[in-house]
Amino acid sequence: MLSVSNLSVQFGKRILFDDVNTKFTIGNCYGIIGANGSGKSTFLKIISGKQDPTSGSVNIDHGKRMSVLSQDHYAFDEYQVLDTVMIGNKKLFAIKKEMDAIYAKEDFSEEDGIKVGELGVDFEEMGGWNAESDAATMLSSLGIKEDLHYTLMSELDGKVKVRVLLAQALFGNPDILVMDEPTNDLDFETIGWLENFLANYENTVIVVSHDRHFLDAVCTHISDIDFSKINHFSGNYTFWYESSQLAARQRAQQNKKAEDKKKELEEFIRRFSANVAKSKQATSRKKMIEKLDVDQIKPSSRRYPAIIFEREREAGDQILNVEHLSKATEEEVLFNDIHFSLNRGDKVALISKNSRAVTAFYEILNGHDKADGGKFQWGVTTNQSYLPLDNADFFKDANLNLVDWLRQYAKTEEEREEVYLRGFLGKMIFSGEEALKKCNVLSGGEKVRCMLSRMMMMRANVLMLNEPTNHLDLESIQAFNNSLSNFKGTVLFTTHDHEFAHTVANRIIEITPKGVIDRYSTFDEYLDDPKIKELREKMYN
Repeated sequence: MLSVSNLSVQFGKRILFDDVNTKFTIGNCYGIIGANGSGKSTFLKIISGKQDPTSGSVNIDHGKRMSVLSQDHYAFDEYQVLDTVMIGNKKLFAIKKEMDAIYAKEDFSEEDGIKVGELGVDFEEMGGWNAESDAATMLSSLGIKEDLHYTLMSELDGKVKVRVLLAQALFGNPDILVMDEPTNDLDFETIGWLENFLANYENTVIVVSHDRHFLDAVCTHISDIDFSKINHFSGNYTFWYESSQLAARQRAQQNKKAEDKKKELEEFIRRFSANVAKSKQATSRKKMIEKLDVDQIKPSSRRYPAIIFEREREAGDQILNVEHLSKATEEEVLFNDIHFSLNRGDKVALISKNSRAVTAFYEILNGHDKADGGKFQWGVTTNQSYLPLDNADFFKDANLNLVDWLRQYAKTEEEREEVYLRGFLGKMIFSGEEALKKCNVLSGGEKVRCMLSRMMMMRANVLMLNEPTNHLDLESIQAFNNSLSNFKGTVLFTTHDHEFAHTVANRIIEITPKGVIDRYSTFDEYLDDPKIKELREKMYN
């Protein structure tokens, strides 16, 4: 279907890919993973023809159509929504435009009639007569109502644009579908629809994503970029992660017999396959479990940061009491009449359809903003640490290197020592000279890792986290996820990472313009509950 031959990519002295040979076959969904900077997005640009390799070639079977999810939200501003979707099949759209132009001619000739007839044959073969209704159905499935179908793209909100561009990529059943971070800016409901769509998709899908729930739901293979090569592994992300961790532990067990190790791996595959068979993604993607192979399981070279939250002291029974809290801007009510009490050990996913509402709520709880009405009170035995959505204020001092930056949050003389701070930063993958970087030149992911280091040094018993996985790579997200699951204190967090929310939260609190929805449940149970769906409709309308 699609093959890569002798592919090499080099930028100056840096080699990104070295003589890569691989194939992507029909009916499989490949999740491309790799450490930050390994070349995931570059690889997608090369196979989609947007960037040339240093050497080598990309080959697509004759007559096969590739569709690529557009990252340019302004590229189609002059087009109507429906037309933007149909542009996804460029050949079909070009024929449609040519036919429309001929029909619009005032001096329609016999030659025009013959030409239209010829075009019409191709148009029919491509399913052109149903194209508009197919595009409209796709848009409706993605929550875009009919009254927007003939609106110009330039008039749409950014989050609606994202869904239109997704519909464009999916339109017309492409043979090869290429997507870079398709779940960005999508709500959980839309992501769920996309997961089900792709899980039943019978052609080839190649996708880069930091969303582990998404990768687990759709992938038949994980394609790992490591040491400038690409290796395919059967299974989804969780299988790749857990099996590579198991293989790494086995490698450290020098005395263990080879046959015992093989039995352990076989037992792992059996248990994993049984869990997949019971999952709600009862789709064609389950065929992946038939291909899981012991010989494919290998240790990974990935480095995972050591994110460990410890508490200076255990909190008492009184954690946080919120009474009738409300906040509005000039344009809208963010939330109103919010009341709840946090219990010790609660791990709460705080959600809202309006992200500004959540941020305003955290800012009020942390004393950075004032509510319009109501009050809140922290328990006297609590101490809180907060990871804000915007951390720019923490990195303004260009003179500070990372060691000096972290020293600001040290509590003891021992913690102020350079050896201690360097060791701490090393665990967060700032090793050697990286610990001496100036704090104003850090990437988004590096800044979040610094903020997590700060939080760990505070040893709080209550953590507040506003979109903590933003900018982090899969390794950091996985380590962070594991750490919060093991944390004995109280957590209040907001995330777009489905897996993070489902595996950490034991309680869901949703703040709305008409009050609060508060349930002790898993995140999946909350989303699937028909009574809650009905209640959510009322609270936002």
